Amino acid sequence: MSTATNGQGPLEGAVIAVAGAAGPAGRATLLRLAEAGATVVAADADAARLAEAVDAARYAHGGATVTGDTVDLLDLDATRAWADRTEKEFGRIDGLVHLVGGWRGSASFAETDLADWDLLEKLLIRTVQHTSLAFQAALERSGNGRFLLVSAAGASKPTAGNAAYSASKAAAEAWTLALGDAFRKSGGEEGPKAAAAILVVKALVNDQMRAERPNAKFAGFTDVKDLAQAVSGVWERPAQEVNGKRLWLTPEA
Repeated sequence: MSTATNGQGPLEGAVIAVAGAAGPAGRATLLRLAEAGATVVAADADAARLAEAVDAARYAHGGATVTGDTVDLLDLDATRAWADRTEKEFGRIDGLVHLVGGWRGSASFAETDLADWDLLEKLLIRTVQHTSLAFQAALERSGNGRFLLVSAAGASKPTAGNAAYSASKAAAEAWTLALGDAFRKSGGEEGPKAAAAILVVKALVNDQMRAERPNAKFAGFTDVKDLAQAVSGVWERPAQEVNGKRLWLTPEA
């Protein structure tokens, strides 16, 4: 993977998979990674929205390789097959960006609906487990692999009405940090060759949300474009510097 020379982007030659690529954060991330020169392999359960996101990234950056694959990330075998297929086709995998999201909350702690936990456990924890297990080996083979989880400040400072959401995010963070420890151990004295890191936001905002709520201030929210910029920048820092770290894009809770 080369650095920026002769007009090439900083991620020229990198192959980066994006899970949960069809939402606003996914679309912004596909655009940013394509702009930086990466080959981007996008996955989502929603085939129609995924196709729109992939087409938008291709259109914005002529010549960029952006592919889409409808993958059920709740199926470990399907997730492993996606990773294997990607590495076989492109020869390497330098990143997995985990953007699978979802939110459920309640007016108070006592009103928490445990059905919300059942849903969030699948979306926010199980998909992290499956992608990390499926991509670990390829990320280590890369020599500069990154597993990036986008999380919320609420995982560190949960509120009464967000018990299920915050607990799910906290579990996903713990799982990601365990992957980081695996990278640390496999790197030995030379240090990790891959990194697992967590990008922490308060919440995300995009242009559509602003248009729908023109009077809202969205105080402390991170724009999806800024998140995408932060995602691409993680490859520019040494693996040892970011592995097992929470990278805060909002004031630390």
